[in-house]
Amino acid sequence: MFQPLEWFIGLRYLRSRRRRGIVSFMSTASLLGIALGVAALIVILSVMNGFETELRTRLLSMSAHATVAAPLVGIDDWPDLRQRLAAEEGVAGVAPYVLLEAMLAAGPSLRPSLVRGVNPGEETAVSDFARIIDPVTLAQLEGGARRIILGRILALNLGVNAGQRVNLLVPRFENGRPTPKLESFLVAGTFEAGIQEHDASLAIVHIDDASALAGLGQRPEGLAVRLDEPMAAPVFQRRVSDALGGAYRYSNWTEEHRSYFRAIRIEKTMMTVILMFIVAVAAFNIVASLMMVVTEKERDIAILRTCGLEPARVARIFFVQGSVIGLAGTLLGTVLGIGLALNVETVVPWLETTFNFRIMPGDVYYVTEIPAEIHTADVVLIPVLALLVAVLATVYPSRRAAAVAPAQALRYE
Repeated sequence: MFQPLEWFIGLRYLRSRRRRGIVSFMSTASLLGIALGVAALIVILSVMNGFETELRTRLLSMSAHATVAAPLVGIDDWPDLRQRLAAEEGVAGVAPYVLLEAMLAAGPSLRPSLVRGVNPGEETAVSDFARIIDPVTLAQLEGGARRIILGRILALNLGVNAGQRVNLLVPRFENGRPTPKLESFLVAGTFEAGIQEHDASLAIVHIDDASALAGLGQRPEGLAVRLDEPMAAPVFQRRVSDALGGAYRYSNWTEEHRSYFRAIRIEKTMMTVILMFIVAVAAFNIVASLMMVVTEKERDIAILRTCGLEPARVARIFFVQGSVIGLAGTLLGTVLGIGLALNVETVVPWLETTFNFRIMPGDVYYVTEIPAEIHTADVVLIPVLALLVAVLATVYPSRRAAAVAPAQALRYE
């Protein structure tokens, strides 16, 4: 089969049995270093993608995808507004709500809380209340019954259980003067959403009780909207705000929880930069091994030059060597990384059993199993970057090989 001369000589040098000792070791180390870096990046980014998805799922379990609200005054014509929102494309459900910043007290304990007033029969259309809160407990929320459901950590901090009472203090202003509202509520039960923010500060009451505490006169503060596609929330918000005008305050989950996902993006970026240093070290090994090959093959290079081989073609010989090492390492790392990422649920328990430790103990973390989610963009971008670094590492040795002077190299031959 026809093969360009540069490829033939480059691959022959790569397979040469005379390449023993330090040169062969460095080439192998370069290949394995690139493979290790690529595999580590794919696995770690896949795990972080899994954690991001898990975090998003848990956050949205108790939150709507978008909201349309009129704080302090409430929405008078909310049934008509709900019909308009429900008619929008991609809307799965709409439900009224009231949100209060309050203080909860039980005995000597006092804790800040975010109290959410909901209609139990309608709230399941915009959140996963039915999955997180016991339906029997949720059914106890009735208008005027003064019952409350607390996050698990919030209940622990207050030192209360189901059947005990807590005092709810809501700050209000009437005629420009602070007039706090204090009511006693019976704890109907607790819930665990799996998110510190919810479990440590969120409390659920009936929307009628919350509206009375807020002084809204049985009006909801806003409408919570659940979409078929959560990632379409910003587009939905812009479309609705253009249609309804500036009479309401609009928000969506990407704005409310922006800090969480910004932190994850920063962590992913930093991990990519740090682990790319593994590939960079392997690239330096490529430079060193190719430089040693150039020194060893000066006589061969000089003979090729005297036979009429142009300097550019001589450079391509060593470019082929380095590129093949980089390509092999990248392919090996990609296969290894994808294999590990797809089998995290098998590999992690094996590591825990072998080394007798828990990576994610349940008494410390909400997530006890390491999730992994492979994104095509990561699997494409990481190998491309690694291969690019390996190819750039061949530039200097290739130029040095092209600069070998035949007369000087063969002077003593």
